[in-house]
Amino acid sequence: MTTQTQARPLFAAKLTPHRSLGRKGVRLVIVLMAVLATIPAIIFFSMGAWPIVGFMGLDVALVWWALSASQRDGKRYEEVTLWPDQLELKQVDGVGKETLSRFNPYFVKLVVDRDYNERTTGLHLRTRDRDVVLGEFLNPDEKSSFAKAFGTALKKARV
Repeated sequence: MTTQTQARPLFAAKLTPHRSLGRKGVRLVIVLMAVLATIPAIIFFSMGAWPIVGFMGLDVALVWWALSASQRDGKRYEEVTLWPDQLELKQVDGVGKETLSRFNPYFVKLVVDRDYNERTTGLHLRTRDRDVVLGEFLNPDEKSSFAKAFGTALKKARV
């Protein structure tokens, strides 16, 4: 095997999910929802329909939980590094758990799934005994672009 500290990789990419709403945006949405829910809550409370106030608070809490889960999921990433003699795939989930998979570039195949409109819907690294999903959080255009660049590099590694 080649010493990877001295050699440069043939291909390296870090795949991350796109999140349009950052932490400040989440806070702003929750504060805005809480303020907007307070106005009808005061009206319902003054009319004697106080149980509705709890449900309005529950709505705000559920939206906060959903946005927090989305933010946590947005921290996941995948690093693909192709060396002349080895392909490494490091997958990190939203809580930081890492999974490292290594493949021989001569025996791994990049499988591209497409729908009826020829849009890229899935990417897999497949060997005889393993099938690893790659970049499932990417949109179809990003999957297609990555597949093109990575597929070219994988072919060059085999030469």
